[in-house]
Amino acid sequence: MSEQETKQPGIKYDTDKPRWDLLPLDIIEELVKILTHGSKKYADNNWKFVRPFRNRYFAAMMRHIKAWQKGEVFDKESGLPTMAHVMCNVMFLLWADLYLDSNEELIYDTEE
Repeated sequence: MSEQETKQPGIKYDTDKPRWDLLPLDIIEELVKILTHGSKKYADNNWKFVRPFRNRYFAAMMRHIKAWQKGEVFDKESGLPTMAHVMCNVMFLLWADLYLDSNEELIYDTEE
């Protein structure tokens, strides 16, 4: 039997691929709202140019965690979920780990 003859219809070999269908888009939308708020307040993608990057976003993340810990479910300034602000800061820190070197110089940017 040839390889073509042994293949079954309706099979897709995607077991080891990322499962985008597991992503809760309503939660991701809250993150997008935070990014939109920041874009209006500052500029599109301004967050990438803040220095010292890791220190500033770690501090911002911890301020939002502390506010949440005290019961602030929604951020007083933006009106958006406090934990979405935390999530956004975590995303920024992950971006830094992937795309900034130890001197906070850009080593690779997905946008370019």
